[in-house]
Amino acid sequence: MLLKDFYKITSLENTADSKYKAVILVNEKHDVFKGHFPGNPIMPGVCMMQIIKELTEQITGSSLFMQSLSNVKFMALINPFQTPELLLELDVTTTEDNLVKVKNVSYFDETIALKLSSVYRKV
Repeated sequence: MLLKDFYKITSLENTADSKYKAVILVNEKHDVFKGHFPGNPIMPGVCMMQIIKELTEQITGSSLFMQSLSNVKFMALINPFQTPELLLELDVTTTEDNLVKVKNVSYFDETIALKLSSVYRKV
């Protein structure tokens, strides 16, 4: 985990061939929220992208390097005090040339917060 004590995985399950669901609990007291933004904490987008990478590393059992991102859509602000529990749906596939492709939709409650597609290279 790049940011120590930033979040905790409460569940990670394989729901179908390449599909996974993860539930995480964000630590609303983490220092990152003191600067982003004081009095109005919001999950930094880069932190969400890091969480997706770390979950994908756990799923694949490989260290990964982000090669590309596409269709990145931040659709709702995540306030860790209001909605610390997040659901992440991941579709993870490995290509013949050892690239890992991920499609993600992240939610809090019934609200879609993030959609993105990414490609990682195994390192």
